[in-house]
Amino acid sequence: MLEHEIKNKVLTIGNRKGQTVYYAYPKSQQKLTNDMVVERIVRETSLSEGDVKNALVSLSNVVCDALQLGMSVDLAELGSFRLVVPSKMMDTPDEVTVANALKTPKIVFTPKQKMRDAANAVELSIDKGSVKSSTGGGTTTNPDESETENPLG
Repeated sequence: MLEHEIKNKVLTIGNRKGQTVYYAYPKSQQKLTNDMVVERIVRETSLSEGDVKNALVSLSNVVCDALQLGMSVDLAELGSFRLVVPSKMMDTPDEVTVANALKTPKIVFTPKQKMRDAANAVELSIDKGSVKSSTGGGTTTNPDESETENPLG
């Protein structure tokens, strides 16, 4: 479940300048840690904890190596990683050089349908109990939640 709280702010520009507006802001969400992922894979397979950890480290190395070579990486049911290099518009062909025209490469992840379906199936909620100001920059946590609890079982 992705929980949201209601926040407000006063608009400083546009047709609604000076008006207080309200919006949904995500509360801090639960995190599935690396140890939780390893534990779950160990339970669901015949792999040992060490095997799973080594496989995850190796996967990271393989993906990084492939991206460094400019390759895309297909990770079966998860999706794929690829590099995108945005380019600046130049006035003449001579100005189009690596140093002048190409921006910093970005990594793009494209999920497969199974992952998209999982994201679309998430339950959303808005806590209408209290309206909080948008000033300040912290996150709120639920003291009733255990940080060691694995939400996937």
